[in-house]
Amino acid sequence: MTPDRVDARATHERLPPGQVVTRKWPVLHYSSVPDVDLATWRFQVSGAVERPLSLSWSELQAFPRRETVCDMHCVTRWSRYDNVFEGVPVQAVLAKAQVRPAAAFVLVHAEQDYTTNLPLADLDRPANLLALAWNGEPLTPEHGGPVRLLVPHLYLWKSAKWVTGFQLLEEDYPGFWERNGYHMRGDPWREERYGRPDPVRMRRGPR
Repeated sequence: MTPDRVDARATHERLPPGQVVTRKWPVLHYSSVPDVDLATWRFQVSGAVERPLSLSWSELQAFPRRETVCDMHCVTRWSRYDNVFEGVPVQAVLAKAQVRPAAAFVLVHAEQDYTTNLPLADLDRPANLLALAWNGEPLTPEHGGPVRLLVPHLYLWKSAKWVTGFQLLEEDYPGFWERNGYHMRGDPWREERYGRPDPVRMRRGPR
């Protein structure tokens, strides 16, 4: 079955301020590329949900697929146009977990204890995917394979590589790069590159 498709390319000026267009897809990440064992891999949805999930790789594959056509914008100032990602719609996973009304934010978890934070309104969008393929080929490990988050309307660090779960929260808490000076939201058209998270929330962490 051919997956449905969402076009997430901007209808206004496509290049955000301060960005340069490239045809390459630069490989950038903080630490080494993890060795992901699909036999033991799980995707967890926890926190403010009615039905916490722990999905195996085969269970994730059973979800419907979607394609998203999008531009990518990295906080390091490169942009790449007209990418086609395929994967599992984030909204389908959130619906299965039955997010509670009190939930307003998400802490995204990934391999090697990486985290990044998002308002639920930014995560719960039709274009967003648990991406498995790019331009017709499986995602390579260097680009986040076997599965990465895709949130194309924000800077690319919010689209966590090697993603392993969503923690639904009532309050916003900074993830890895946010604790190290990056903006809490990361809108490319507002140049939300850097900011100062609340030090109290950094100290307490999510509950």
